[in-house]
Amino acid sequence: MVKLFNIILYQPLLNLLVWLYNILPGHDLGLAIIILTIIIRLILWPLSQQSIKAQKALQELQPKLKNLQEKYKNDKQKLALATMELYRENKINPFASLIPIFIQLPILVAVYRVFWKGLKATELTLYPFIHNPGTLNPISFGFFDLAKPNLFLAILTGVIQYWQTKMLVKKRPPQEFIKKNGAKDEDMMAIMNRQMSFMMPLFTIIIGITLPSGLMIYWLIGLLLTILQQKISFR
Repeated sequence: MVKLFNIILYQPLLNLLVWLYNILPGHDLGLAIIILTIIIRLILWPLSQQSIKAQKALQELQPKLKNLQEKYKNDKQKLALATMELYRENKINPFASLIPIFIQLPILVAVYRVFWKGLKATELTLYPFIHNPGTLNPISFGFFDLAKPNLFLAILTGVIQYWQTKMLVKKRPPQEFIKKNGAKDEDMMAIMNRQMSFMMPLFTIIIGITLPSGLMIYWLIGLLLTILQQKISFR
């Protein structure tokens, strides 16, 4: 399994990064990481688009789901059947938003290995047609050491993560809707979304202060591209 992972993900990403490093003026590793991130995100764009549309559709469906919860609050079996029927009628897969996450996790692990192991390797294992520079200079933009954690970069990524998450958070229902349905608070989905808008950025910062800055640049640029894609989709 590890060998297959290296062949399919780790080696291609490492070789692509080194190739970009070789051809870019100044051999700036940070710039190579940014371009690598853009390439990966373009490849995953259709899947991410599917995820964003599914999340938006689920949010728009929340009032109807709330009505079903009120109607079948004493019958969980009928509530489950009615909910699935509602999803079917609106052609919504409630798990569609999770698919890109599961696909991107192995890519994130591979990128982590590239920056954690690849940058520290004294000899790079490359394809025959990729020039071997010997080692990659981790100093980017003249002052960033991409092989070491960076507190500022971790906090910045956490702030961008908060911005990206808030774009998907369901807003509080109108007051007249709350009174009509006898609800005192937002539905469970809205509460969970609100918690996620704080937990995800905090998690990003805590993890980010332990990771190489090269990986955090990948994370940061990926978030910015996700925000761009969400803005395009929401319009």
